[in-house]
Amino acid sequence: MLRKFRKAARVSKPTTTLTVLRSEQLTPHMIRVFLGGPGFDAFTPNAFTDAYVKLEVPHEGQTYLRTYTVSSVNTDLREIAIDFVVHGDQGIAGPWAARAKAGESLTVRGPGGAYAPDAGADWHLLAGDETAIPAISAAARALSPEAVGYIVVEVAGADDELPITAPEGVQVIWVHRGNASNVAGEEQSGDNAPIIATVRELEWLPGEPHVFIHGEAQAVMHNLRPYIRNERGVSAKRASISGYWRRGRTEEGFRVWKSELAVAEAAG
Repeated sequence: MLRKFRKAARVSKPTTTLTVLRSEQLTPHMIRVFLGGPGFDAFTPNAFTDAYVKLEVPHEGQTYLRTYTVSSVNTDLREIAIDFVVHGDQGIAGPWAARAKAGESLTVRGPGGAYAPDAGADWHLLAGDETAIPAISAAARALSPEAVGYIVVEVAGADDELPITAPEGVQVIWVHRGNASNVAGEEQSGDNAPIIATVRELEWLPGEPHVFIHGEAQAVMHNLRPYIRNERGVSAKRASISGYWRRGRTEEGFRVWKSELAVAEAAG
């Protein structure tokens, strides 16, 4: 969720250097990189299912800060897994993940986080595109066996679907865009993303839901958030809704966009 800035000293998140252990091609457009090594002792997991880290990714002699959800933490093997969406040479972190070799080092800040599914909710709605799969999968694993609700995930096509372990009462719905590009592509605007119609067409279940919707900012912030918050009347404390990225913008540009959006909403 967007956070209001306060006039107070920022608390720096823990920083450690991890080593690339191995990588795994999950789908045609997603690679999982496992990080560990001696620096793992300085990494402290938290209880949030949307736990994220900031990675200092090297690129052409410079270092870029990129934010990624932690897919999983295995304290027995002393490793964390991070999933990267990859579309060829587009972007910074994706190409790095595609080329990463065992033994390389990567500086990691965090983790942070803000959401975990409320066991007391009457039902749950989890939705997002492929960038939200790690957080959605972690939340699905954390749901009680009796939980009910929906999981909606938008990906390019059937080859990009990943297994999501969810309770029997939680329906998992995959939505296909019909093109192989998302994070850097121009084929589809955030206003006509198919996930929007799919979420709006769901049968609204009785009781109070707990909602988690993250992904492309235009689709999430300008389309689904007004639907959930205004039309369905879900309170802010019951809805974690925010963008992970913005079409046509780097992460640096996305940070500017989020700041501008926060100012505009505060003024409105």
